[in-house]
Amino acid sequence: MELEGLRVVLVNTRFPENVGMAVRACANMGCGDLVLAAPERWIPEKAAPLATPKGLPLLGRVAVVDSLEAATADCHLIVGTTARTGGWRRALESPEQAAGVIASALARGERAALVFGSEDRGLENAQIERCQRIVTIPTSGEASSLNLAQAVLLLLYECAKAARRRIADQRASTAACADGEAAGITGAESERLMASLKDALLRLDAIHGDNPDYFLMPWRRLFARARLRRHEYDAFMGLCRQIRNRVPPKG
Repeated sequence: MELEGLRVVLVNTRFPENVGMAVRACANMGCGDLVLAAPERWIPEKAAPLATPKGLPLLGRVAVVDSLEAATADCHLIVGTTARTGGWRRALESPEQAAGVIASALARGERAALVFGSEDRGLENAQIERCQRIVTIPTSGEASSLNLAQAVLLLLYECAKAARRRIADQRASTAACADGEAAGITGAESERLMASLKDALLRLDAIHGDNPDYFLMPWRRLFARARLRRHEYDAFMGLCRQIRNRVPPKG
């Protein structure tokens, strides 16, 4: 799973029903680790209907501990959430920024915790201080707080998206190293292409013969931006060869 190693920690939750909805959010996004830290009331039977059948396996694994410290003792990265942005709560990160940091930690094999406070108060200052990073979800100023499960779902979505993007980038990089066709062309090959292209354009009378290198500059810039791959280079060289075989040189 993309979010293997990510733990959702809910601190001082008041209503089991909200935990059930958070469990469903975790199941939706593929996060299989949820811990309750010092819940005010925990009645799994009340949470079960809102967890839905897909969330019941995770609901059965929910751990309950007596403190945030216990919930995050084995975590390398702890990211707290807050809706309050004033005072000393500075250096707040957006969901996308925090998700990128979490995805990087998971890729290194580290365990990360995403911490949410109680439904009515959020995380207390002392709890925020135990977090290495703080994330806030931008909302309308007139309604800044979100339902607990909504916040869990939104942040897990960003984490899953960042993790998938990182995995895709790693696969592309691995494929580029393993597959010769994915590698870029060398400087010498680039010059051979420019020479063949210049000859083809001169034969087609597409550039002026008095200063062809000058008129070839836009093509050089285009191919430099494109960063041609091997199969693309071969295709262009083949095109130039066909022009050379079919069109005689000018003059």
